[in-house]
Amino acid sequence: MGLLHIIWMIIVGFIVGIIARFVYPGAIAMGFWATAAVGIIGSLIGGIIGGLIWRSPDGKFHPAGFILSIIGALIVLWLYLNFVAAK
Repeated sequence: MGLLHIIWMIIVGFIVGIIARFVYPGAIAMGFWATAAVGIIGSLIGGIIGGLIWRSPDGKFHPAGFILSIIGALIVLWLYLNFVAAK
């Protein structure tokens, strides 16, 4: 994994995190890194969900599409707001 791959992952994660924050009801105060982390982890969860629904022919992990990444980010955001930030 090269440096450009990591930078691209942060940028896409941030965009997915922003969309998830926009879709989630209510105002959510999060910084850049927290938003990017929600998007990146949401993309991983979206990939797992996609792998459970649509099996890849070679059996390897397949990255999530944009919609599943947003759904995964919404799940992460809900978990964060209800279990981590609530304490």
